[in-house]
Amino acid sequence: MQRTDSLERAVAAFERGDPVLVHDAADREGETDLIYPAGAVTADAVARMRNDAGGLVCVALSDDVCAAFDLPFAQEVIDHPVGADHDLGYDERSSFSLTVNHRETFTGITDEDRALTITELARAATDPDGVAFASEFRAPGHVHLLRAAPDLVADREGHTELGLVLAEAARLPPAVVVCEMLDDRTGRALSPDDARAYAERHGLAYVEGSDVVRQLG
Repeated sequence: MQRTDSLERAVAAFERGDPVLVHDAADREGETDLIYPAGAVTADAVARMRNDAGGLVCVALSDDVCAAFDLPFAQEVIDHPVGADHDLGYDERSSFSLTVNHRETFTGITDEDRALTITELARAATDPDGVAFASEFRAPGHVHLLRAAPDLVADREGHTELGLVLAEAARLPPAVVVCEMLDDRTGRALSPDDARAYAERHGLAYVEGSDVVRQLG
């Protein structure tokens, strides 16, 4: 399959609410994330991310949405020495913001609770100026929020931005769920070859971040 066809397939999958696999770059994190449109996430999808991916379940939101919700970068608000300046081996900064639960969840960690928080974040992202964020969500919680760079992949080529570019291409709200795929055998990131094999077994699209940047960025 041509890489252009893979990208078109990924956008079409997003339009249907299906997940896609995106590998950022060998010289970056070197990870493949399982990425869903946030509005399409169900309890079964959360279970799939836990069991098949194994990384951290995060919701990436656009910079404009985060600004409307007054969501900071976590490092800016941590009042502890661990939040002091530090170097990352793969990027200039982390995208992590707050952790939240929707106020209608119980503990917030169950598949059902996380799916509710995630889908309500997607709903809020469709009209951020009309949402009283603190009245609908509480922190700390069990869903990690990621704040995207203002110009997406023109500024930063992380999974946060790559997923939101796919959402934009699919004409969906600027809210996606990303979860790193890990290898149970090695404890490391799942290799691109193994990620492609997983995608083929499950009928999912696999795309390279460089193709997203070049063709949609």
